[in-house]
Amino acid sequence: MSGDLSLNINIKEPRWDQGTFMGRAKHFFMVTDPRNVLLSSETLEEARVTVENYRAGIVRPGLTEDELWRAKYIYDSAFHPDTGEKMFVIGRMSAQVPMNMSITGCMLTFYRTTPAVVFWQWVNQSFNAVVNYTNRSGDAPITVNQLGAAYVSATTGAVVTALSLKSLAVRLPPIVSRFVPFAAVAAANCINIPFMRQRELKYGIPVTDENGNRLGESANAAKQAIVQVVVSRIGMAVPAMAIPPVIMNALEKRAFMKRFPILNAPVQVGLVGLCLVFATPLCCALFPQKSSMRVTSLEEDLQEKIKQISPHTTTVYFNKGL
Repeated sequence: MSGDLSLNINIKEPRWDQGTFMGRAKHFFMVTDPRNVLLSSETLEEARVTVENYRAGIVRPGLTEDELWRAKYIYDSAFHPDTGEKMFVIGRMSAQVPMNMSITGCMLTFYRTTPAVVFWQWVNQSFNAVVNYTNRSGDAPITVNQLGAAYVSATTGAVVTALSLKSLAVRLPPIVSRFVPFAAVAAANCINIPFMRQRELKYGIPVTDENGNRLGESANAAKQAIVQVVVSRIGMAVPAMAIPPVIMNALEKRAFMKRFPILNAPVQVGLVGLCLVFATPLCCALFPQKSSMRVTSLEEDLQEKIKQISPHTTTVYFNKGL
């Protein structure tokens, strides 16, 4: 009977082994699936109810294991893992491909003039700010002032970096100029993510034992989490911002592209999208979502606290964010 679905399925964890890159890749191909952006509020709510009921030991009649996992991945794509709140739609990882292919494609197409560089870097960092806030680690709120200061700092840093690199690239071959947006994005990620998550660096993020019992908050864990996210984000940008410029540099010398220059932007956006479909989940999979750290690497006061409340714990776990 369908009502006999086992209650022993661990949907607190991903369906595939997160100890392997392939298992994490399968997981993130599901989480970053762009089709999830198109799901209705009713579908998201139905998935939320299915998941929360199952966790409470309530199984909907007729529910199959595949349907349960599908509901779990719909839930994961739209609800924050720590707070449980529904995430802003363009901040979800499932929106990464459609949003980034549009923004990155335009950055790579309109890079020749200063106003265009400023505008598209501002758009990109505004989008990144939304993504970084939406996918932050932990459940502590960030104030409007903190959010505003982080946004202004990150956006200013990105624009200044892009303009500086653009001025340096003037004396270099045209192909080099095409890589200015990538260099600016890589540098901006190193600024944007720490700024948008500065509260975590100051107050720490929740760390738990292997059973999910909260042991405290650690700034050291936050540092590790943010470094991993920065590396992943830069990795996502490499194929999308390094491969299309080389292809476009060759295509623009062709007669048909010279005859129809209007094709430049849509072709560029399409190439970026193709790269991002694979780069986004594969780079998210570089590090486990549930990251870990030895207790001996934590702050001394937290080490003492853990020795008192959980003396056998040698490793703690935390959500690194995305």
